[in-house]
Amino acid sequence: MYAKLKDRSERSPFMKKLYEAYRKDQPQFYTSKSTLSFSKDKSIYQFLEAGKLPVSFLSSDPWVTIKSTVQHDFNTDSVVALKEVYDENFVIKDKKQDIIWKITTETREIAGYQCRRANGLILDSIYVVAFYADEIVPAGGPESFSGLPGMILGVAIPHENVTWFATKVEIDKPLPATPPKLPKKVEEVSRSEYEASLKKSTKNWGEWGEDAMKAFML
Repeated sequence: MYAKLKDRSERSPFMKKLYEAYRKDQPQFYTSKSTLSFSKDKSIYQFLEAGKLPVSFLSSDPWVTIKSTVQHDFNTDSVVALKEVYDENFVIKDKKQDIIWKITTETREIAGYQCRRANGLILDSIYVVAFYADEIVPAGGPESFSGLPGMILGVAIPHENVTWFATKVEIDKPLPATPPKLPKKVEEVSRSEYEASLKKSTKNWGEWGEDAMKAFML
């Protein structure tokens, strides 16, 4: 949170004062919890528990408020995602998100698994670092991240100061008996239709709108 606010503090003296005040009594990190259940054929990513919201305008930051449910079918490479964007719900049905990956030789241990690093580019320009375990066969991951030869257990978007990391992996535990229920009376849209709707809603938000688009599209 300090890093995100520091980036914005350089834009105006007012934001600099907010940054200095925030650092005095607010936590450096905001942490939320989620689960990723998977089999060889599908995965279900669900938002589980929100952390304590920062006491400032950052409590409405898109990277803090976004809550997603993502169902991935590995056989068809299709995704059904429920996105809660402030007070509006979207159900997106489309092919999986395209990510250009380059696998490296770097490794690190995550949740007891030796993982290999891959650098990626998503949404044309967002730099992503991922760590995947080739011991876990499904090529899935948290949110809409996938496409590596193993399960992604760690993701970082360095320029946005956001990370996803597995804290525990449970093997041979059954998937939820029923998939998450999608809200009634919410029309399914493609990713491009969802993007068009977001652009229309955020067109007058300036730089804040650009940040919001990145969070909501991922």
